[in-house]
Amino acid sequence: MHYQAESWGSYFPARAVGGDPLERIERLASENAVVIFSVSSCCMCHAIKRLFCGMGVNPTVYELDEDPRGKDMEKALTRLLGSSSAVPVVFIGGKLVGAMDRVMASHINGTLVPLLKEAGALWL
Repeated sequence: MHYQAESWGSYFPARAVGGDPLERIERLASENAVVIFSVSSCCMCHAIKRLFCGMGVNPTVYELDEDPRGKDMEKALTRLLGSSSAVPVVFIGGKLVGAMDRVMASHINGTLVPLLKEAGALWL
């Protein structure tokens, strides 16, 4: 797993700092094959990270509780999902897959692996 633990403010040009949280989410989600927005103390987030690692996928993980703008991003994810729980949220190939329920449903019905292959996150 690749964790983004540095200050995200220095990760983006000055014009992006303090910008729209949804735009920031979309930009981060499009930069890697598999991106997970997480909270470090969330057991469901841990489970989803373990699922991907167990499949041989190396997701990029953004721990929102470790980012100064994480609360705003969490609110934006809640609005994006239309649910009360904002994390974990998974993007594959820059496209929103969803929260834990959608990821697990995709895994069970066999559509997750093709998505991962198409995004270049899984080779076999």
